[in-house]
Amino acid sequence: MSCELKAKDRTGVINLIFTCQPAGAQYVSIGIKDCIGIVHGGQGCVMFVRLLISQHLKESFEIASSSVHEDGVVFGALDRVEQAVDVLLMRYPHVKVIPIITTCSTEVIGDDVDGVVRKLNDGLLKEKYAGREVHLIPIHTPSFVGSMISGYDLAVRDIVKYFARKGESNGKINVITGWANPGDVTALKHLLSEMEIDATVLFEIEDFDSPFMPSGNTVSHGNTTIADLTDTANASATLELNRYEGGKAANYLEETFQIPTLIGPTPIGIRNTDTLLHNLKTLTGKPIPPSLVRERGIALDALTDLVHMFLADKRVAIYGNPDSVIGLAEFCLDLEMKPVLLGDDNAGYVNDPRIHALRDGVSHDMEIITNADLWEMEQRITQNDLRLDLIFGHSKGRFTAIDNQIPMVRVGFPTYDRAGHYRHPVVGYAGAIWLAEQMANSLFIDMEYKKNKEWLLNVW
Repeated sequence: MSCELKAKDRTGVINLIFTCQPAGAQYVSIGIKDCIGIVHGGQGCVMFVRLLISQHLKESFEIASSSVHEDGVVFGALDRVEQAVDVLLMRYPHVKVIPIITTCSTEVIGDDVDGVVRKLNDGLLKEKYAGREVHLIPIHTPSFVGSMISGYDLAVRDIVKYFARKGESNGKINVITGWANPGDVTALKHLLSEMEIDATVLFEIEDFDSPFMPSGNTVSHGNTTIADLTDTANASATLELNRYEGGKAANYLEETFQIPTLIGPTPIGIRNTDTLLHNLKTLTGKPIPPSLVRERGIALDALTDLVHMFLADKRVAIYGNPDSVIGLAEFCLDLEMKPVLLGDDNAGYVNDPRIHALRDGVSHDMEIITNADLWEMEQRITQNDLRLDLIFGHSKGRFTAIDNQIPMVRVGFPTYDRAGHYRHPVVGYAGAIWLAEQMANSLFIDMEYKKNKEWLLNVW
């Protein structure tokens, strides 16, 4: 039995798992209050990403475009950045933070975004917007390298690096959630609250589960403030939940301001949530309260109801964000399931201690594709006769599940063909319950339609 890391033989990508780096930077920007990012590129670089995020979160929010056209691609388009900043500040008096997010076209033509930011700071902002607090932050995210994961990681680092300033210790811890849903943020804040830990949760979008009020609908925005970002340098510790989605910022704070840092694990499942709470206890000295012990017990009871009868020995494939893929695989192993195929686009797995632990600990054959796309995943499923019972992943892989008649649990971004998934956590004890019940219900439906052991579902 073995766990092998492999790369697909093709150099091209067919039906990619992720979208591009600017998408990750845009997801970071919507987590900041009084912030509207400008994506320096063609309109599609905003339109399609905004569509994905809107489909996933079912909310309205704001991202701007410099709207580069053919002439700009040939002759340079920095004038479009200047116009975009001016129009944005005129139309939105509340805006204080403007990340300027580059794309493949503007990186290829060599637009000096850093230079135009200096020009705007010395010119337009002093002349037309004197006395107004405005922060222009260049974020370099060419689309021809990396993915939305590396774009998220770079944007978090660059924004923290821009704002962090050393002052008096604030006694808080920084918590960098990574690419999370509103439900995940709520669950994480609940754990922190139960432990009475004063934390700054960064780039969080809890309020994207926005209300519809009598006065009308609202535009969603994140809750991380400029003060929060500035004060990251004064925290007593940093907890980064995902190695590949904020790890660069955590390392920067540790190296520059000597802030103790713990990275991971992604708190999916009982084991990883236990580790998270013990890490919080180590960082803060706060005890784990009886209320969380009881929540853990409820989760264990819920899992016990399902594991032996329905989940044990089920063979699963998982694709998506690298930290989530590992967390889900660890959770499945704890449930006596058998992850046989994992896929994302992450060459860093070679040095990831979690992958080493998987390789040393699995008792069945497992294959990890380190530069996977959805075509590669489907080829492995159909040609290698993997006999899968379940697939985990976002909505873009649903046709693989449909064509091969394999039940699927939607996890990750984007999820647009199931209602309300953004509202439910996959992290913490509550997330463990929700995930296990989603697995079981998907299997139940499959058993009913295929008439496969449906007698197990009888209630006598």
